[in-house]
This record gives sequence, C-alpha cells and structure tokens, in this order.
Amino acid sequence: MRLLRIVPDDTKFDFMRFRRIRFPVSAMLSIAAIALFFFHGLNFGIDFIGGTLIEVQTKAGPADLAKMRSTIGSLQLGDFQLQQFGAPNDVLIRISQQPGGDEAQQAAVQKVRTALGDEVEYRRVEVVGPSVSTELLAYGTIGLVLAIVAILIYLWFRFEWQFALGAMIANVHDIVLTVGFMSLTRVDFDLTSIAALLTILGYSLNDTVVIYDRIREMLRRYKRMSMPELLNASVNATLSRSIVTHVTVAMSLLALLLFGGQAIHSFTATMMFGVVLVGTYTSVFIASPILIYLGVGRGRSGGADEPEAPPSAPAAASASAARPTSPPRARVRR
Repeated sequence: MRLLRIVPDDTKFDFMRFRRIRFPVSAMLSIAAIALFFFHGLNFGIDFIGGTLIEVQTKAGPADLAKMRSTIGSLQLGDFQLQQFGAPNDVLIRISQQPGGDEAQQAAVQKVRTALGDEVEYRRVEVVGPSVSTELLAYGTIGLVLAIVAILIYLWFRFEWQFALGAMIANVHDIVLTVGFMSLTRVDFDLTSIAALLTILGYSLNDTVVIYDRIREMLRRYKRMSMPELLNASVNATLSRSIVTHVTVAMSLLALLLFGGQAIHSFTATMMFGVVLVGTYTSVFIASPILIYLGVGRGRSGGADEPEAPPSAPAAASASAARPTSPPRARVRR
C-alpha cells in the first residue's frame, strides 16, 4: 500500500536564500509591534480593568444598536460600549467600573435589565471588581514570565546553547508580533488571551524542536556539508509534517473563530495569527537560519570541499582505455 505523500521526498526548496532580507524585516516588524504596545496600548477586557459585561440577544429580529445605545446612555453609567457579534440579534454590552464597589456594579446591571425590559434575553452577565482585575492581571503576567523561563531552562538542557538561544529568540519573536497584532486590531486582552499566548509559546517551541532535532541529526551525519545546504535539507525533511500539522490546526481554529461566539473570540483570533501565521513563519525562516549567525557548524568545510563521488564502472573503464600504454617490451633470448 502506497503511503500518501504531501510533499515529495526529493523536495529541495531553498529556505535559506533570502535570510539576509528576512531578518531585517522581522526586526522592523518587532520594533513596530513594541511601539504599538507602548503608544497604542492593548484593549484590556473586563478581566483586567474591572466592570460589567452583559451579553444579550434580542427577541424581535435584528438588534437596533442606536436605540439600545440611547437607552443605556440615559442611565448615566459612564463609559459603555455596544458591540454586535455573531448573529444580527446578538449584542455585547460593556460598562465601565462603577464607583462604590461590587454593590454599585450590581446596581448598574439591574438598571440595564430594567431599561431593556423583556425585549432581550440575557445570555451572560459578568461583574469583575477592581481588586480582582488587578490580581488577575498580575497573576497572568507572572504566569507568562514563568512559562518563558521554564522553556529557557528546558532548551538549555535539551540542546547546545546556540540552539537554546535560537529557539528562545524565535519564541520571543512570536509573542512580540502577536501582542502587536492584538494592539493593532483592538482584540480584547483578557484571560483567554493569556491562555492563547501560552499556547502559542508551546506550539512554536514544539515546531522548532522538531526541526532542531533533524538539524542536529544531520550535523552528526554530514560532517562536511555547508550549513545553508544542511539547514535546507533539514527543513525540507520536516516539511510534510509541518504542512499537515499547520493545516489541521488552521482548520480547527477557523471553525472556532467563525462559530465559537464572542466568549472565545479573543482566544481564537490570537491563536489564528500567532500559531498559523507567525509560528509557521518563525520556525522555518527565523529559528533555522539564525543558527548560522550563532556559530553552529562554524569551521565546517563548504560545499566545494565535499568529497567527490567515486567514478562509476564505465567511467573507470573509459579512463583506463584512454590512458597511454607503453609498447610491449621485446623478449631477448640469450
């Protein structure tokens, strides 16, 4: 029975060809993402800034956002946002933190219920106080930092320091670009976003380790192969596995993004960008070629010094026939 081959065995894509262009481009994108984080900021969700989140569904057809906005605005509850998502009759209402603690928050929810009446069905109501939101943000940040430190320790013992440093640079690159994407698109940054960032770290690390294992194996096997050629061969050898994995994950995330609803929208949107786009790009085009600049394989001979293949039998016979022969020596009898 013939096995299915997504990528032919003799595939020879030159992934190292444009590495001198990709690194500056990635560096500029990372700087832009950091600038977005500091100057544009993140759209912190209710989990981190406190407030009230109410998900409603209108009973009589599509929601009239203008009417609902006018109704809630008359309640004098401060800043609030209305967002339509999913079906035309699904609306997400965000109300800012109310002075007066949890009692004031519950009172704001009751005012909204009274104003909207029976025209809507309440699907979800979340109230987060200021102390809880600050604690959640602190714990989420600590968890993300500890995950990065644990990954660094694992890589340090799993590979040589050049491989560990290369994988760490690739992971940080993924996180920075993903945070920049969240700042640019104003995706809610809440607890599900922290979960998405941690998942991206693990996924990208797994993909990088698979490629690094093949590179280390080929380093032992081919002692005189040039590093760009060896890296290309390693990435091509794992290309079929990478395509199958990324396509499968992309299909699952796309289904969640389209039909999962607002509750997991931040998670799926962040994962779609961080895993499918950035993670795939980083594992192949950043993590692998950066080993050249970190000195892996330094001192190895170039491709020109590769040992020549031994001549084939016909070639050897032709060479023997072409070699000049001395005339036969006359035999002298005494």
